Amino acid sequence: MASSFSTDLKLELMVTGENSGTWGDKTNTNLNLLQQAIAGYQSIAITSTNTTLVMTDATISDARNAVIEFTGTITANATVFIASGIEKTYTIKNSTTGAFTLALNQVGGSSVIWGATEKNIKGVYLNGTNANTIDLSTLGGQISTSTALADFVVGPNELDTSSVTEVKIASSAVTSTKIASFAVTSGALDTASVTSVKIASAAVGPTQLQNTSVTAGSFTAASITVDAQGRITAASSGSGGAGMGILTLAAEGPASGTYTASPTATRIGVYMWAGGGGSTPAANPAGVGGYGFYNKPIAQPFSQPYSVGGSGNITPGTGNAGGATTVANVGTVNGGNGSSAPAPGNAGNAPGSSLVGIRGQIAGYAVASSFPSMCGSTTPATYNGYGSTVPTRAGAVGALVIFENTGT
Repeated sequence: MASSFSTDLKLELMVTGENSGTWGDKTNTNLNLLQQAIAGYQSIAITSTNTTLVMTDATISDARNAVIEFTGTITANATVFIASGIEKTYTIKNSTTGAFTLALNQVGGSSVIWGATEKNIKGVYLNGTNANTIDLSTLGGQISTSTALADFVVGPNELDTSSVTEVKIASSAVTSTKIASFAVTSGALDTASVTSVKIASAAVGPTQLQNTSVTAGSFTAASITVDAQGRITAASSGSGGAGMGILTLAAEGPASGTYTASPTATRIGVYMWAGGGGSTPAANPAGVGGYGFYNKPIAQPFSQPYSVGGSGNITPGTGNAGGATTVANVGTVNGGNGSSAPAPGNAGNAPGSSLVGIRGQIAGYAVASSFPSMCGSTTPATYNGYGSTVPTRAGAVGALVIFENTGT
């Protein structure tokens, strides 16, 4: 009578009197097959939508392994088939890539299916007809109340929101003490879980806010950058805002010194008047001093010498020129020429200035009220901004006024 083979593992079942001299080899083969069934592992690449595992008589076979790992990239829903009639347990890991399902089917029966994103390990048993899953969803019983759970720790993402329902929490089980001692670790809450209605009013303070790259401090005429969440991500002091509104120097001639800009100034506005020439006689008016305004951007540190022109004096029979007013690296306005009969004196000029056409208005009124000596009169007279009715007269003194955009 010839040998037969077992239904489930295809072991060779020898009969008495057969296979003389080869029983040892055949027994060793059977032992290797048993070893494969008990402890064997094999990685099997899925290359098509249908893959068949075989169990061959008395031969090492892929379907006999205890642990099988499926690999490869699947581009459609795939099925692995095992012949019907085989009864066996497996540990199977789905390591395929691709968002498609993987099914294990005993030909003609029901399947164990891994979902498109379910890349995990399942326990499976075949009953000869169907493939069945071994997991908590198919096991009966419950955790005994005597089982200690005090050391059980739920890590991040181990419970989804829908798992913890009201009916699973005992009445009065959640106390203020338990809530106070609860620490939420990094990753335990996803972004969608923390909504504005779950944050108490005024609960977020300075210690809960993440620092930005901005250095804490006070900024003058600030330039700021705000992101889409309303946070200030950059800030620096600027030159805008206050304009040329801060008076930092005012002097009338003759005078000299050094002007040093405030450390925060980035631009200055400079008004300069030169000294007017002396006149003699009255019929020959002297030239008024030059006038100009200079709008000057500066780089810190900025410190420059200045001088303010004096009036043109009168020597016997001659009116002398007024002194120039200058600020180094800003500008110079020149004094007016004196007048001597019969020629009048010429007015001084202001090279490179921004304003030159309103000398009479500013010098004749605004300046006369602030710097009376700029009128240059030594005897009672009517000053009209260009000359004098007196027989002889010294010229008006020069002046210097500087404004900064410091904003304070």
